[in-house]
Amino acid sequence: MINIGIVGYGYWGPNLVRNFAETPGVKVAAVSDLDTDKLAVVQRRFPAVKTTTDFRDLLNDPSIDAIAIATPVDTHFELALSALRAGKHVWLEKPMTETSKQARQLVDEAQQRNLVLLIDHTFIYTGAVIKMGELIKNGELGKIYYYDSIRVNLGLFQRDVSVISDLAVHDFSILDFLLGEHPVAVSAGGTNHFPGTPENLAYVTLYYESGTIAHTNVSWLAPVKVRQILVGGSKKMITYDDLEPSEKIKVYDKGVSFTDDPQKIQEMRVGYRTGDMWAPKLALTEALSVEGAHFVDCITNGKTPQTDGHLGLRVVELIEAANQSMRRRGETVNIIQRRGQTS
Repeated sequence: MINIGIVGYGYWGPNLVRNFAETPGVKVAAVSDLDTDKLAVVQRRFPAVKTTTDFRDLLNDPSIDAIAIATPVDTHFELALSALRAGKHVWLEKPMTETSKQARQLVDEAQQRNLVLLIDHTFIYTGAVIKMGELIKNGELGKIYYYDSIRVNLGLFQRDVSVISDLAVHDFSILDFLLGEHPVAVSAGGTNHFPGTPENLAYVTLYYESGTIAHTNVSWLAPVKVRQILVGGSKKMITYDDLEPSEKIKVYDKGVSFTDDPQKIQEMRVGYRTGDMWAPKLALTEALSVEGAHFVDCITNGKTPQTDGHLGLRVVELIEAANQSMRRRGETVNIIQRRGQTS
């Protein structure tokens, strides 16, 4: 039985407590939050769970094996480092840290202490993204030409991070999982419409050595919520609408063919292919439940998480590069490929 302590009972913390309480092999031992009103809610819903306003109580409890951190990103590094140094396995909310330097230090700390460090990039554990990964890895789509994403809604405005850290971070992790390669360059444009606040709208383009190009539009200023992805390949194409109650993924047998055959020089060089559309069956288990069970398996059996610290570090590096480009009016920023940090 893995005893877990959870830090932060704000937006995401209640989901973690609920899921871990229902995960086989896990016991929610304690919840820490600075807000006593929130802790009172925990006590009403989960009377057997200890509550505290002091995070150090979790560190000093020898019965707690792991700590899940769901707090603002500017607290991630200090809390996660303290947990690792106390010998606790760590589940850390995305984005991993404010800087890649901090992320790299957490990766090193976890490795030196042989502890599990899982970064909560939940989309990687959804049935839809897992199915997309299977289709791409099996060659169903052929060569991947492009990835196009729209991830917009009205709010929630963040006080400490830009819309790239809040929303584009999902696409960065999904792309890492689907393509298995790290971008070589990034270009981003965006703005903050309210002085003194982080950017609330951005357009980010990622360039890959393989020739794939990825683009994401993220915004906190849209009148409606949209969560759509389009992946185009040389053989087939995929649409993914996360807000669809069913048939979230549709696979289209559509594409183009190109020829430079001299004998056909008088003919149109581009041909179009239109075939069937099908919606694959997807796993219906809640992604957070899948992720929780995976965390337990990694701790129990010494496995490396699918979304480990190295993935978290790669995502933070992309956030840094995109923010740098955005604040330089779209200037292209090259991504340094570090040994051992590629997908």
